[in-house]
Amino acid sequence: MWCCCCRRRDSARNQDLTTKEEQPINTQNTIEELKSKLNSIESDTDESSETMIPETQRPPSHHHPPAPLINEEGLIIPRKPHNPVKENSERQNLHKELLFNQKIGKNVLNQKSELQRALEKQKENMAKKELETHLAAKTPELEKVIADRAKRMQANSMDEKNVDDKVINKEFLQARMKLKNRSDSK
Repeated sequence: MWCCCCRRRDSARNQDLTTKEEQPINTQNTIEELKSKLNSIESDTDESSETMIPETQRPPSHHHPPAPLINEEGLIIPRKPHNPVKENSERQNLHKELLFNQKIGKNVLNQKSELQRALEKQKENMAKKELETHLAAKTPELEKVIADRAKRMQANSMDEKNVDDKVINKEFLQARMKLKNRSDSK
């Protein structure tokens, strides 16, 4: 991209070349022209080196800001400052995606109200119960009887453990009481 200054300079150079070819050669003029060209080439080395670099790899050029806008009273009208965050392509893409998702009604942040969460939980519980009843209806009678016996056996073993714990606790309490009585009597 060329700024307005570069375009004017290039057009002026092209005009100089066409007029020089038409004019007869004058040594004094040619020396002065060559000196001016040399000076302009030295001053334009930065610009010419930029033209050698592909545009994709070129650093962003810093153009001169446009002239300030002045209102009727002679005051400068304020402008918004340059915001590099808004020009960031990643941010722009994310913003476009969020706007699109909002337009189609998709909630990307997964924010649900308490009522929606409770309804989903209730639906999950209902689905589990239906699955269990469906599986229970499909299972043969023999498997049901075996499962019932396994449950009873587990319940009996738990009861036995509790009884053993109670007996041990009673014996422990009695032994402790005896020791306490002996120590008190001394």
